[in-house]
Amino acid sequence: MGGGTVEERPYLTIVIPVYNESRRLPENLPKVMAYLEGQTYPWEIIIVDDGSEDDTADIAEGFQREEQRISLLKNPHQGKAYAVRTGVLAARGENVFHCDVDLSMPIQELDKLLPPLSGGYDLSIGSRTVRHNFPWHRRLMSWGFRQIVRLFIGAGFKDTQCGFKCYRTEAAKDLFNRTRLYSVAGATVKGPAVTGFDVEVLFLAVKRGYKVKEVPVEWYYSRDSKVNPIKDSLRNLRDVLQVRLNDWRGLYGQ
Repeated sequence: MGGGTVEERPYLTIVIPVYNESRRLPENLPKVMAYLEGQTYPWEIIIVDDGSEDDTADIAEGFQREEQRISLLKNPHQGKAYAVRTGVLAARGENVFHCDVDLSMPIQELDKLLPPLSGGYDLSIGSRTVRHNFPWHRRLMSWGFRQIVRLFIGAGFKDTQCGFKCYRTEAAKDLFNRTRLYSVAGATVKGPAVTGFDVEVLFLAVKRGYKVKEVPVEWYYSRDSKVNPIKDSLRNLRDVLQVRLNDWRGLYGQ
């Protein structure tokens, strides 16, 4: 059995943010666990419940009772960005990886993200070069957002929004401690929301001189996607503009 005991420092922490995922969590968390059991390194999983209104937290607690390397953190409902930040800052592993519970990128794709971290990179981010069953409206939304990021941020990444990112934990904690978007406790959020927090993190990574490797991964469109093309596009535009404004105001330091 891979993984070791809970006392030793994990090689990898996996952070999974969840909000009203009583169906997908029991279906997909065992897939993540099965993958990790096939590895030789010690690991931990941190599930961050974003104030779910269903029994997601109860389901997560059930997994936690069965596996000591799984922990559950409960947030008030503040959105995915704050949930990811909570999990990353709590990570004990040498490396930390976050992914969505829908596993639109199969967990086996993680095999591609870890080697760059051993080869001198600080961040290894998935880039959805192969997209299966990608609907036209999501394709248009993705293309438009890339142009906005290039115009206002200038970062040369092909895919900032892929929810499949791996970091050296030291670098991740430095970056997430410096974020301004969705980082304040008590913010009001209603329902699922796709935000531009990934753009801010990557903007800070470049600004701080971290080495980032973009890695091609396969992505499968989920019909249960919570993305709202209109609302989320407008929110992402606002977030990108806010990142640029924050930088102009000197809020990110040197």
